[in-house]
Amino acid sequence: MHRANDTIFAYIVCNKSAEPRGLLAGSTNKKVLVSRFDRETLPGFVNPQSYLLEVGIELMTPTGSVQVIPYEEIKVICFVRDFQQGEPRKEMRLFTARPKTAGLWIRMHLRDGEIMDGLLSNNLLQLDTHGFSIIPPDPAFQNQRIFVPKAALASVQVLGVVGSPLRHRKVAQAAAKEQIDLFEQG
Repeated sequence: MHRANDTIFAYIVCNKSAEPRGLLAGSTNKKVLVSRFDRETLPGFVNPQSYLLEVGIELMTPTGSVQVIPYEEIKVICFVRDFQQGEPRKEMRLFTARPKTAGLWIRMHLRDGEIMDGLLSNNLLQLDTHGFSIIPPDPAFQNQRIFVPKAALASVQVLGVVGSPLRHRKVAQAAAKEQIDLFEQG
């Protein structure tokens, strides 16, 4: 463990792109709870535009210190409204019915055996190389968004495509054809 921290420190010292970038701009910081494997959950703040680094995430603690947490240690990062609620409850990690919001309905199997559902954006340009940013099954509860690092995953399955634009086009074309036939008959 000591060796991994030395590697991260060396990376930060040698690579200027890993230095804190605008983390102190309070209006853009988001509250997060970082759930780690075999450790306590860390509360803190991240800049959503720059918190994902090559070696881990950049987290500012409530006391003001900045840490880089390696992806291998992170289970999930919950973007929360306040720190009091904690990470999502086990019963709120799976959809009980087909989601209504548009996106890719995915099921993730984490390294520790837990299973979590989420909605992933259907825009593949929004995919990140370090993990998946999902909408949780109950975003009204506490977690507005959850980031799951790829290092925390054993597997990911796509369960469905919700709100596919292809279905809407067919319906619109069929309605347009019926309207043309109606005018041709009269």
